[in-house]
Amino acid sequence: MSLSKNKLKYIRSLKDKKYRSEYGTFVAEGNKLVCDLLPHLKCRILVATPSFLAATDISDIDEVIEVNDSQLAHASFLQNPQQALGIFVQPKRDDVEDIEGQLVLALDGIQDPGNMGTIVRLADWYGIRNIFCSHDTADIYNPKVVQATMGALIRVNVHYVGLAGFLNKNKDMPVYGTFLDGKNMYEQETTPHGIIVMGNEGNGIRPEIEKLISRKLYIPNYPAGLQTSESLNVAIATAIICAEFRRRGNELWK
Repeated sequence: MSLSKNKLKYIRSLKDKKYRSEYGTFVAEGNKLVCDLLPHLKCRILVATPSFLAATDISDIDEVIEVNDSQLAHASFLQNPQQALGIFVQPKRDDVEDIEGQLVLALDGIQDPGNMGTIVRLADWYGIRNIFCSHDTADIYNPKVVQATMGALIRVNVHYVGLAGFLNKNKDMPVYGTFLDGKNMYEQETTPHGIIVMGNEGNGIRPEIEKLISRKLYIPNYPAGLQTSESLNVAIATAIICAEFRRRGNELWK
């Protein structure tokens, strides 16, 4: 089956959230990412080269379109396409009623798709299974976000919620946030469970969310007092925070 104009138009439409929501599908690209997702998510369409198809189990895929490199490049969102592009069904995300005893992330207006995808990948690495996002946070099914997750989206549940309402609902849990005027994180007590709020790349955590944070943390530079960059990239800051929380949690369980 060839890649028709209508099929190409459909694939390209999935760049927009409006159509991803309408069709309930999303695009994933690259040999490894597509292979990682195939056992876990329903694949509606697989557009791939003959060599990829020869090495892949395609028995459960609704539609397989064999293409050459040039044809794949027309469909791809990547600068350097590999050998496969898949259209997958968005999985159903069950509402989480109880996060007691969990360490979870809350994202307040994270806009950059690369940062969003990297944070999901970090959550996967550190065993954080739920991320709660404000409605203006980048869409988990944005092609650039999907690419940056490197397949972690099948193991991490990403929920879009009214963040203030979510924090109020869980006000009995410790709520941490990173601030330039916070207290040195290495000198503060932390818990193995709780909510870690990470803020927007340019504006940080918005004031109405800041009011709901019980423990303000600061990631210190080294050495103290030395003039450095104004702040850390939010994905890097998330990695540092998660690593420290998990390190202390492991110490408590020894």
